[in-house]
Amino acid sequence: MISLFIADDHAIFREGLRQIFEDVPDIVVADEASTGQEVLEKVAKNEYDLLLLDIAMPGLSGLDTLKLLKSQKPKLRVLVLSMYPEEQYAVRAIKAGASGYITKASASEELIGAIRKISGGGRYISASIAEKLLFDLVPETDRPLHARLSDREYQILCLIARGRTVSDIADELYLSVKTVSTHRTHILEKMRLKTNAELTNYALKYGLVCLTD
Repeated sequence: MISLFIADDHAIFREGLRQIFEDVPDIVVADEASTGQEVLEKVAKNEYDLLLLDIAMPGLSGLDTLKLLKSQKPKLRVLVLSMYPEEQYAVRAIKAGASGYITKASASEELIGAIRKISGGGRYISASIAEKLLFDLVPETDRPLHARLSDREYQILCLIARGRTVSDIADELYLSVKTVSTHRTHILEKMRLKTNAELTNYALKYGLVCLTD
């Protein structure tokens, strides 16, 4: 029996997952959380076989939560389940310690298969993700500019490209406006750009966001 911990800030989505797993004999939903901090607190007190983790959560992001989890419970297997296409966050999630990445647009059968594979000791990544992971073997000068950003900077880049203002981003990420502005400055410097419009054009060009985001 696979003991599953679901972390997502949308209660309706968590309930939908519960209903899916009710008909799966070898998977039981043992716990839920709506924030990264709640995940850390529950993992410190309980044992689970696998954590199903969302990227976009209020406060502590999924990636930040994942990094802290790996120092706290390195053997806990994590499958990231995100609304974002894999080209946006999958590589960063795998590098942070996730055993797999799957989008919320996937069929329930694919999700169940991914959970079983990871619980059995495997990984669930696509060929395109595996290819992108090879960037670690490429000199930094040959990598795209966004590969130089920290996870937080990358997150803010994507939000700016989706049209969010500094104030919007500060509210969404529970950061101060000053902190977000500082991150924006660092992003522009690292990417050799000058304006939000240039950031947006870059993000669209490299598929970090799409016109429907």
